[in-house]
Amino acid sequence: MLKPLVIPLFVAAAFGSAPAALADDNDNRSLRADPFVFVGARGDCGELAVGIPYPAGSNIVTSAWLRGMGLPDNGGPNTSAADLDSNTNKRDPHRGLLLSKNGPTADCSAAGARIGGVRGMEVTPDFALGYDYRNGGHCGAGAPRFNVSYMLPGGGEGSSFVGGCANDSTPTPAPQDPLQWSRVRFETSNPAESFPVIPAGSRIQSITLIFDEGTDVPTGARPSGDLGNPAGIGLSVVDNIFIGGRFIRRGAGVEPRPGNNGHDDD
Repeated sequence: MLKPLVIPLFVAAAFGSAPAALADDNDNRSLRADPFVFVGARGDCGELAVGIPYPAGSNIVTSAWLRGMGLPDNGGPNTSAADLDSNTNKRDPHRGLLLSKNGPTADCSAAGARIGGVRGMEVTPDFALGYDYRNGGHCGAGAPRFNVSYMLPGGGEGSSFVGGCANDSTPTPAPQDPLQWSRVRFETSNPAESFPVIPAGSRIQSITLIFDEGTDVPTGARPSGDLGNPAGIGLSVVDNIFIGGRFIRRGAGVEPRPGNNGHDDD
């Protein structure tokens, strides 16, 4: 596994707070995934080796909920020959979350989404995080992953790196489009999927979905049927973000935000 960048925990709040995303958690509709990007200074992402900091970041990252990029927001099949009247799944917005890093992994930059509505959530023994992802994009051992901070049952704080994508040993075809999408689940009690494991009874402080592996990291074939991309692509599309049994199926926001006339602070 490549060593992931040490993205500071504050970045989700400090960079690019997007409009609140819509949620489909089937409970109280409080979950959301707000896009953000992080571009750090030299040393902000830790060290490549002892005494050698990661170089400064570049404007090569994008996080965006886009219409037509994902699976149907209504939970139905992506395409269906039976949907002849175009009144159901075909007219669904199909929003998906694009995460892109258009350059090398060592560049101190990341795309991601802050998961809102999770503070105080209890970690149960079977607690899991995950998402569906579009085959052919990036699915690495370090990204997309979840950075989780929490309060321990006996007091004190903890943090864990949950995922990344390739650390699910049993990925499955995604039900809405099993030929083109895959589903991953990361159990927070599994030491092969959560680093370290999160003790049951802990209370979530924050969860952030992070994408910081770039175009220099290839992706291999997976048991779910994803053939990967051996050339490296630095881009992933995710949907149906799974948080402890509840889904975020759609959202809103583009980061970095375009300025006037479509230009970014030119």
